[in-house]
Amino acid sequence: MSALEIHDIRKTYGDVETLKGINIALESGEFLVLLGSSGCGKSTLLNIIAGLAEASGGDIQIGGRSILGVHPKDRNIAMVFQSYALYPNLTVHRNIGFGLEMRKVPTAEREKAVREAARLLQIENLLDRKPSQLSGGQRQRVAIGRALVRKPDVFLFDEPLSNLDAKLRMEMRTELKRLHQMLKTTVVYVTHDQIEAMTLATRIAVMRDGRIEQLGTPEEIYDRPATLYVATFVGAPPMNLLKVTAKGGRLALEGTDETLPLPTRFAGRLDEGRPLVLGLRPELLKLHGAGPSIAATVDVAELTGPELVVSASAGSQRLMACLPPRTRLLPGEALRLSFEEEAMHLFDPESGVSCL
Repeated sequence: MSALEIHDIRKTYGDVETLKGINIALESGEFLVLLGSSGCGKSTLLNIIAGLAEASGGDIQIGGRSILGVHPKDRNIAMVFQSYALYPNLTVHRNIGFGLEMRKVPTAEREKAVREAARLLQIENLLDRKPSQLSGGQRQRVAIGRALVRKPDVFLFDEPLSNLDAKLRMEMRTELKRLHQMLKTTVVYVTHDQIEAMTLATRIAVMRDGRIEQLGTPEEIYDRPATLYVATFVGAPPMNLLKVTAKGGRLALEGTDETLPLPTRFAGRLDEGRPLVLGLRPELLKLHGAGPSIAATVDVAELTGPELVVSASAGSQRLMACLPPRTRLLPGEALRLSFEEEAMHLFDPESGVSCL
């Protein structure tokens, strides 16, 4: 039995439909990330699971029991918010145990739960402080601790790291990963940050306009994007998209005289003369490598430290490549960027759907 099942969930506000039939089934212990840009419906879906918003249609079940219409406090769900939502007048100890206190949990049991959560989160030395005496990362640990002591069936996280600086975000990502590996509790996590999604999730649901564009493991989302939206949303720099045409069993690159081989996995799937979009990940492009290649001219080269990000022109089209940091290239310099056939993705330009 799935730990969390979402069946055809819909949400409308007047004539505006913000969720258009969401279907997800999570096994116990999975870490699902709802990934998408602002306004795609990910936080609305999370709020419906939590009971903070009502669905206009569909059903949600936890452990085979429908929770729609059930009061939030009776759903055995714990939620961590972006804003921490700590009580400023209470110590860390009381903030963590406040929910248990309200449920009349015995003092000894409550004390044990708070101490255990503090140990897991490595904040045992902060229990007597007030939130104003904590850093942003410490406050978020306290908010997570408050959720931990409830021992919920499902954890819900609503962009919990977005208020932290880059270094703290990286540290907290590692901490959340460690906690999930230890506790093996089902998690639904909302973010617009693809790095968080790729590093934390066991599965990612990429959302767009109230629908799921693709649901899969991080590897599936990255290696086999189902649509142009997924291909460009996941990956930094984003996937290169080049206009090509199927011609004589090859791909003619628009704006140039070059043609590229048609990967064997697409053989027999494409009509002659069909316009297509070729997708190539920048990090899979190489200088002087084997396999197909594209002639280009360097526009800009930016050293980020671990790599050299090159923006180049291939005829009338532009592409980016991530090359070794010690590569020396000058603006206007000609080069050939090679890649393996497995790196080639083809999409229909009208529907945006992968040709596989």
